[in-house]
Amino acid sequence: MNLDRIEVKQKTGNEPLTFSQKETGKKLIDFWKWSVSDILSNATRGRFAEFIVATALDIDPTNVRDEWSSYDLINSEGIKIEVKSASYLQSWYQNKLSEICFDIKKTRKWDEKTGKYSDTPSREADVYVFCLLNHEDKKTVEPLNLDQWKFFVLSTSEIDNYKRSQSSITLNSLKKLTKEISFDLLRDAIIEQYEHSK
Repeated sequence: MNLDRIEVKQKTGNEPLTFSQKETGKKLIDFWKWSVSDILSNATRGRFAEFIVATALDIDPTNVRDEWSSYDLINSEGIKIEVKSASYLQSWYQNKLSEICFDIKKTRKWDEKTGKYSDTPSREADVYVFCLLNHEDKKTVEPLNLDQWKFFVLSTSEIDNYKRSQSSITLNSLKKLTKEISFDLLRDAIIEQYEHSK
């Protein structure tokens, strides 16, 4: 029995679901539409934020997202990036806008060779990108419109030295530590924070 890691290749969406060697009439794209059309959903928005940052860095999307990596992205220069997302708006009913707070807790690294987590929590990324869906009207919110997003970039060393909390950071605290930027400035900001932290 071979239990080595499976090499995941990007699918097209046209792959059919089959049963008894016959197609069911549904394809993988139908599952994608069914499962991730709600981009405001916390889990989906988090993955979409990773895709936005990968797009800004021109990371090849055929390199499929690794669910078990100790950081979210790595660019062509070898910068390891952790992506966090937040939004004022949620899919469900709200009686007020959500408070903006990002998780920055250290985590235990998964070792795929041993099949175990590390004993000591750490931050494996070089840079953190905080992605805020900065829109407050449910009638006009559109996560695909990158003009509705704002970004904050901090080196991991700055987060390690953050005195207030080592588990989360608020929007107000982020604004004191770094400037808010738009999508077109994201790539340069990531490289700048990485080089500044050396």
